[in-house]
Amino acid sequence: MTDTTILHRLAETIESRKLADANSSYVAKLLHGGQDKILKKIAEESAETLMASKDGNAEKIVYETADLWFHCLVLLAYHGLTPDDVLKELERREGVSGILEKASRTAD
Repeated sequence: MTDTTILHRLAETIESRKLADANSSYVAKLLHGGQDKILKKIAEESAETLMASKDGNAEKIVYETADLWFHCLVLLAYHGLTPDDVLKELERREGVSGILEKASRTAD
């Protein structure tokens, strides 16, 4: 199993691009474009991941999921969050029935 170090390295790289020139960095271009630009990319990558799954092509599923995760990391950085924030939430949920966890949420 691969450890989560790559998530942290990517998060650090994304964080370092916050002040970069949008003409020289794809991440800076996304971040400077604002939340709507990032959300549009996540929607696009989500759709591509779904289509790869429907096609049943394992290599393409991995490729598209990597794109989706990367853009989710950009969204986290946009909001000042890190992979650790998500990992802590997953750890909190570990061992809890998904049905019970969902029932414990308050209506938003």
